[in-house]
Amino acid sequence: MDKFRVKTLNKISPIVNKYLTDDKFIVGDDVKDEHGILVRSADCHDMDFGENLCAIIRAGAGVNNIPIDRCTKEGIAVFNTPGANANAVKELVLGAMLMATRNMYEGIEWAKTLKGQGDEIASLVEKGKKAFVGPEILGKTLGVIGLGAVGVMVANAAEALGMTVLGYDPFISVESAWELDSSVHRSSDLEQMLSQCDFVTLHIPLMDQTVNFINAKELGYMKKDAILLNFARGEIVNEQDVADALNEGKIKKYITDFPSEKLLATEKVIAVPHLGASTPESEENCAKMAAKEMRDYLLYGNLKNSVNLPHCVLPYKGNYRIMAIHLNVKNMVGQMTTLLAANNANIADMINKSKGEYAVTIIDLDEKLDDDVIDQMRKIQHIIKIRVIG
Repeated sequence: MDKFRVKTLNKISPIVNKYLTDDKFIVGDDVKDEHGILVRSADCHDMDFGENLCAIIRAGAGVNNIPIDRCTKEGIAVFNTPGANANAVKELVLGAMLMATRNMYEGIEWAKTLKGQGDEIASLVEKGKKAFVGPEILGKTLGVIGLGAVGVMVANAAEALGMTVLGYDPFISVESAWELDSSVHRSSDLEQMLSQCDFVTLHIPLMDQTVNFINAKELGYMKKDAILLNFARGEIVNEQDVADALNEGKIKKYITDFPSEKLLATEKVIAVPHLGASTPESEENCAKMAAKEMRDYLLYGNLKNSVNLPHCVLPYKGNYRIMAIHLNVKNMVGQMTTLLAANNANIADMINKSKGEYAVTIIDLDEKLDDDVIDQMRKIQHIIKIRVIG
């Protein structure tokens, strides 16, 4: 193969060319018969995927615009870029929290109504500002649901601002736990945590288990003057339930990065136009991470930050490499190594990792195999895709 072809479905920062170099990659929106796809928000569900497609990488966190199940069955690795836009989202959450508690949005909108009052504006402001008095965040309690890259940064920043921070995440990773400030209190009981918080911010991924994660039941545990922030995904919160809670005075405000017809018609909702990752720094960070993932997978078969296949990394030393995606069933590795042994192939290194129903095996050999041996390996039952590298 001369070069890998990578198709871009959205405008991607040109920084990708630093990692997907001209000597090994062709990158562009007009690329055909692609080996890889770089995407931001474009919907991939109705796309036809060619036989050469190996990877789709989302320059961002959410992958709901990619048909994950179909990709997995076809042996296409799907990646995202977790943490690349974390600081951008963190800053927006902190800004929204301050804006909400100090009634800045309402105050600004009211100030606009004074246009045309001339010299009276100053006195009108002094008389009217008492309607927008709001408490400081110092000493208040923030509940952070989801302690991934964004959640950890929000929790640490809020603690530095003098807040009491409670974190809830039954599945927190070791890496995130190490990054979490020691002053952040881990909560194991969501209901108990909700009842203590002045602010609650959501930072969990959207999946079947988290749709409507915050609904009437959870809202019922919150304080009446609590503010709920959602800069994760809109569907995590049941919109009808939050509208009812606001109308009935069960919570104070709802701040979200995901406007909808219902929310825009509901008082005490501040709807931000999906600005979470909309910074030049964030877009560049996402593009950089996506390009690195694409390079490492297409050149070496290594999987890092894949959402549908296991983390599987074997340092590449220039060997002849076989990378196999297969079902996670018994004796798969045994069948492959038996075939290699029968053809006098010497294994220099090997790794096998699984994730649910699927697994990945990477095998480094000292010498190149004949094509017919690879063809035999592809015919092993439950093999989904075989890639040959080197």
